[in-house]
Amino acid sequence: MQSRTSTPRTGRPRSATADAAILAATRAALVELGWSKLTLGDVATRAGVAKTTLYRRWAGKNELVVDAVAALFDELELPDRGSLAADIEGVVLQFAAILARPEAKSGLMAVLAESTRDDALRERIRASVVDRQKRLVLEGRRRAQVRGELPPESDPSAAARTVDLIFDMVAGAVVHRTLVSAEPVDPTWVHDFTQVLLLGLSGAATSKS
Repeated sequence: MQSRTSTPRTGRPRSATADAAILAATRAALVELGWSKLTLGDVATRAGVAKTTLYRRWAGKNELVVDAVAALFDELELPDRGSLAADIEGVVLQFAAILARPEAKSGLMAVLAESTRDDALRERIRASVVDRQKRLVLEGRRRAQVRGELPPESDPSAAARTVDLIFDMVAGAVVHRTLVSAEPVDPTWVHDFTQVLLLGLSGAATSKS
């Protein structure tokens, strides 16, 4: 008797269009309802999909909201404006513009608050938002090295720590400025911040004198 080898059945591939609609619906629900009232059922209705579709993609509300916020930051690009300082200013202005959007502000503040008591959520934020956007620092450094503005790194571990530090400085300053202090991130502030970032306090003070 001839044996038959069964071929594993694969599920239906995820639809990028459905994913985009779900994430957009999540952001809209956050703005209108807030974190506490947002439900996956409401998101499914807004997105025009079955609730089971959401559960096949996301384990729960935490994961869904993180991905909805992460998609906004994926819009960030590092413009080539001819110099490292100008590139930094360009991406900082983009970052601030995204944070000024109600859906970004509501979503980010909500998941950060929840993550203080949820280690898994904190790790998802790190993986989906923080680690993904460190690509901008890496790209900026490579571009500056090609221009001759920065030397090539000789110590990979030190270079990795520097990437982390630069990301923390930029993200921390802009998030604090926009969401905590509620002050404008205008071209003057961005220029001054960039000078401090690149030159340090003493160098930035000297450049203004």
